[in-house]
Amino acid sequence: MPSRLFTAPTDETQVDTIEISGARQHNLKNIDLRLPRKQLVVITGLSGSGKSSLVFDTIYQESRRRFLETLPTYVLQFMERIPRPDVDEITGLSPAVAVEQRNPVNTARSTVGTITEIYDYLRLLYSRCASTVCPGCGGEVGPDSAESAADELLSAHTGHRAIILFKPLRSDKVDSATLRENLLAMGFIRAMTPGRDGTVRLDEAEAENFLAPGGEFSVVVDRLKISPETRGRLNEALAAALAHGEGACSALLETGEGSVDKKFSQRFHCAGCDTYFPEPTPNFFSFNNPYGACPLCRGFGNLLEYDLNLVVPDHGRCVATGALDPWTKPRYTGRREELNSFCRREGIPLRTPWRDLDQSDRDKLLYGHAGFQGVFPFLRALESKKYKQYIRFFLRSYQSERTCPDCGGSRLRRETGNVILAGRTVYELISMSVEALRTHFAGLDELRDNAAAAELLAKISGRLDFMLEVGLGYLTLSRLTRTLSGGEYQRIMLTRLLGSGLTDTLFVLDEPTIGLHQRDTDRLIRVLRELVDSGNSLLVVEHDTSVISSADHVVELGPGSGEHGGRVLFSGPADEFVHQDTATARSLEQAADLFLFTSGRVPKKFFSLTGATLHNLAGERAEFALGAFNCVTGVSGSGKSSLVAGVLVPCLERIIRGEQPVGEGTEGLRIEGAGQLESVVMVDQTPIGRTPRSNPVTYIKAFDHIRKLFAATRAASKLGLSAGSFSFNTAGGRCERCKGAGYELVDMQFMADVMVPCEECGGKRFSSRTLAVRYRGLNIHDVLGMTVNEAMGFFKDHSPLGKQLWLLQSVGLGYLSMGQSATTLSGGESQRLKIAREIGRGTRGKARRGRLFVLDEPTTGLHLTEVRRLLKVLDRLIESGHTILVVEHHPAVIARADWIVDLGPEGGDGGGHVVAQGPPSKIAACAASHTGRMLAGGRRKISRGAGSCG
Repeated sequence: MPSRLFTAPTDETQVDTIEISGARQHNLKNIDLRLPRKQLVVITGLSGSGKSSLVFDTIYQESRRRFLETLPTYVLQFMERIPRPDVDEITGLSPAVAVEQRNPVNTARSTVGTITEIYDYLRLLYSRCASTVCPGCGGEVGPDSAESAADELLSAHTGHRAIILFKPLRSDKVDSATLRENLLAMGFIRAMTPGRDGTVRLDEAEAENFLAPGGEFSVVVDRLKISPETRGRLNEALAAALAHGEGACSALLETGEGSVDKKFSQRFHCAGCDTYFPEPTPNFFSFNNPYGACPLCRGFGNLLEYDLNLVVPDHGRCVATGALDPWTKPRYTGRREELNSFCRREGIPLRTPWRDLDQSDRDKLLYGHAGFQGVFPFLRALESKKYKQYIRFFLRSYQSERTCPDCGGSRLRRETGNVILAGRTVYELISMSVEALRTHFAGLDELRDNAAAAELLAKISGRLDFMLEVGLGYLTLSRLTRTLSGGEYQRIMLTRLLGSGLTDTLFVLDEPTIGLHQRDTDRLIRVLRELVDSGNSLLVVEHDTSVISSADHVVELGPGSGEHGGRVLFSGPADEFVHQDTATARSLEQAADLFLFTSGRVPKKFFSLTGATLHNLAGERAEFALGAFNCVTGVSGSGKSSLVAGVLVPCLERIIRGEQPVGEGTEGLRIEGAGQLESVVMVDQTPIGRTPRSNPVTYIKAFDHIRKLFAATRAASKLGLSAGSFSFNTAGGRCERCKGAGYELVDMQFMADVMVPCEECGGKRFSSRTLAVRYRGLNIHDVLGMTVNEAMGFFKDHSPLGKQLWLLQSVGLGYLSMGQSATTLSGGESQRLKIAREIGRGTRGKARRGRLFVLDEPTTGLHLTEVRRLLKVLDRLIESGHTILVVEHHPAVIARADWIVDLGPEGGDGGGHVVAQGPPSKIAACAASHTGRMLAGGRRKISRGAGSCG
């Protein structure tokens, strides 16, 4: 969620501690806790031990609630319905800002530059300090004033005679007589007209010729000889001409070489080319404003166009078997009949693969011929019905993005390319990596003499420094916010907090090290320290051993998950924590043992990828072991996601289907050995559902068994309830007021909407009739309220259900409530749910051709003990003949891999190369690899430890 500030009014903000008394939220066991203020406090423990319940659902929620109490009566009427944390008392709270892992941004309008506010400063900088350059002559363009025009005339034309002129504003509604009267009333006597030498008096009959509508003339303001002595008179004449000429005037000069017509304008105008340019205001550089956005793509930078590879996804298919995908849908059966008739009439083979058809025949089918509407005209005709949602979805499935030809992807109108600062346009700057951009601004010494520019440069450089410190130097300011991972988004928000200058604030962070290499983690710790040194308090939920070791105060909750957690195992200084007998303290003490684990597998078969050039990838050969555990490593921005998610996965999918790879960065791509894979399964951290009705047991299909058990009871039979009656997705048994969601959305007007429990069912989701049915003493709401661990015992006699629940337990999700809304799950929890489902599908016997399972940081949110358990689960997939490929930074996972592909050596422009690949021992021997140095360092610690043991 985005960071939000909630002021918590209290008289105790000057005390040294936050004191929590009787916290019972979720699984917390009535705990009392004292946390130091203005220090770095880390809350750790197993998944489900109560960390988020304490930090976010109790401390932060109470700060938020106190803020809401200060709001107007309209808002207060909802206060009783907003649940307050289950806690007796919290004292010493400061205003709180929470930054969670999840990236909530879905719009294509938000970029790294806009969300960090750096782009706002850049727009101001360019509007104030940049130069507009005429593309025709290369000259600098700017607005003229009376003073600047006088300076120019005096410098180049002293001694020459000049006539100062302006063209009056003409209107069809004003006749010539009225125009003449108005000009004479303002004191203007003479005019000049094209094709006639000398001036004409406006009160003479001759003036009627050009005063009439359609006539062209210029009004004479003054005639004078240019000299320092006439400077005042020249200024007055120019000022009057600009005022009456709608900001434009001219000076007709008599020089020794003839007449020269010198034009001046208060607009951005090139006098030599007589070309006008837009004024570079801040909005001129905004792609979210109509004034600055490219008119063709409306500020998105790309256009949606129908893609042949989506319309004909399999070029090996023939027309008869559905080569043209839009007409394979049941809704368009009639179109298929027309298609077949047209092919027979035109002699187009129905059974010939698409790739073997003549180009002329393909064009007829795609674009139409002789009264037959081709597939592309058919799709465009459907656009008139885009007000129907299913039509929009249908059309979008055949469209792909193409860079806008007008703006070239800059999202801005073309004219912004004429505005230059230090040799670069604003789009060139936002296309640079943060690291390169910081170097660029460090060299702009000439601008620092300008007070306005110096202040903006300081703001920009400060924000860029913060981004470098949190390991985001590889990002560009043009990167879409919605493409950031949860960890990247959280660190972006950290840079905003650092730049805000807040003090005496409580910052609540959820695993800020997600997605960070060990090298970048050290940088992040320094940033957290900066926040503390600025007089703030930090409350961080974290598993990373480096962050825990660097904390001032550590709290561990446990000892287990769910009902077995919620107790304070330790609360005190970090240097005392390492000597405790708790799961986390032991993992700190045994950190070096991470590097001892090995699978013992020796890879023998491989597939490889060469020529990937997406983003910063250098196209080098990367090999991956089949039937083994592969790990792609590298510092942040080194190209891991570009290689795996951007190129490897989509291209493998197409190759396995018998199609050619397409897309950016795939020109010259070669993948060898893909025929040994049956399919590719991408297991990412995107949410598993978007409604409160989606939950863990519905996702893995375990809820079907539970509903059948309730429907089989005698009470359900008497009430006429079927298995469908116990679903909150269908009418009949669910609460109809909230439609089975359990909550209602309250519109809070100027604030974020609030979810409050349904008044009718009290959040239980089902009708009272459905809740009357009990299975072994519990109703359906009670069962869904159980944790997976509890349900394992409750349903131990039902083998199919027990196996599905075991899958959740095996990936470290035993602490989750079975009915927990999918919208409340973290990215890591969503990913492990997907892993559990895929394990259920992928471990049924030894596969002839294995699948490739691709996982993006599967250890997110996991304690070290749970990481080891997850690795054992993934081993089961490998034993079943499948291949695992993970993008990961966790030392335990990297050391446990059979094969590592390390990218780098740095991020952004300094990355994209295969630094080393092979088993962990080979990577550890590579001095150029940051990952190798980490592995080597861990092994040296083990060696020293072994030596000292004798």
